[in-house]
Amino acid sequence: MFWMQVQITSPGTVTSVGRKLILKELLGNPKRYWGLRKGRKIMNRSKIEWCDHTWNPVTGCRHGCPYCYAEKMSARFAGNVRLNKMAKKDYSLVPAADGGEDLYVLDAPMLNETGHPLAYPFGFEPTLYRYRLDTPAKLKMGNNIFVGAMADVFGAWVPDSWLDEIFAACGKYPVHNYLFLTKNPDRYLQYHVPDSRENLWFGTSITKEEEMARILSLPKACKTFISIEPVLEDLHPERQSALFGLIDWVIIGAETGNRKDVTVPRKEWVESIIKECRKYGRPVFLKDSLIPVIGEHNMIREFPEQLQDSKPSLKMQKKLYGICAECGVRLKRSDLITLLVKYRRTEYPKQLGFMCRECFEKFCKSRSLDIPKPSKTTEKKESCNDEKKKL
Repeated sequence: MFWMQVQITSPGTVTSVGRKLILKELLGNPKRYWGLRKGRKIMNRSKIEWCDHTWNPVTGCRHGCPYCYAEKMSARFAGNVRLNKMAKKDYSLVPAADGGEDLYVLDAPMLNETGHPLAYPFGFEPTLYRYRLDTPAKLKMGNNIFVGAMADVFGAWVPDSWLDEIFAACGKYPVHNYLFLTKNPDRYLQYHVPDSRENLWFGTSITKEEEMARILSLPKACKTFISIEPVLEDLHPERQSALFGLIDWVIIGAETGNRKDVTVPRKEWVESIIKECRKYGRPVFLKDSLIPVIGEHNMIREFPEQLQDSKPSLKMQKKLYGICAECGVRLKRSDLITLLVKYRRTEYPKQLGFMCRECFEKFCKSRSLDIPKPSKTTEKKESCNDEKKKL
């Protein structure tokens, strides 16, 4: 693998400079989406543009939508489902909440004949991957995580115990924002989703005008959104305009894939939805699938304010921040004086702790010590930071 200069021409569009784009980073791995949040570039590691990461502790669905991308993808990476089901020692079965066929539970990855983990060993059958519940802990920065991109986590068949485990995992890592999406929003109220956590977002999928009523089932005390994807008809949003005042974010996208009866939305269908969002000041995110419909110059990629900032995880905070040994203030390590000690001349200095500049100067004056001047490297960093602040 080699590197070359790459030019970002627009969000979601990457072109090479001087020759064809051969970057394995962009072709072989999941697509990375470039967008702007408060004037800074963010790299998306998910193929779904409106989130940073997807987390699939549960996969599978029983809605049977003809346009479902997840069902096709799971079939592609399932391996031999019949043989997988024969390995009964590798999984367990639990009853479905709606009385349907039993559901699958995996406590450890199921491997194929070459020793590699199978992503969806039971195809699109609802499955809980208990070993994936700690995935958020591996992310260094706070992310917008789409929970269950390959499932309907709140489907009628999903047991409450599965939801208990998922929300417990969310509670362990509150630095992230967790976004749930379902076609069965009534389950939000039946389960009594936690309404005291501001980092939980609850959404519902809408494809037709008759489904707009699903907005009324979204939990009122929580952050909510709707995903109008794929747009299968004119929703006539002006008829139910007030519903847009009940939600916090609107995502719109067209149907993708090569299905025989694929629906291509009209430009005016999308524009009418945007018009109603503007009435209530709701942010709108148009997915790349709409570029052929409305054109790149008309694309809107807005995020709610809460989803624009990312914070470091607890693990990263320990690396990035330190506490002054004198006054106890918590600052970035780059803004603190590192206290080192060396007992022998040949010994490598050991770190004792940190001290803020103000306390360090007081410490030196109280002992009639000369205050060391910052190194040239430190001076350069500080001058660069000052210039950035001016900009």
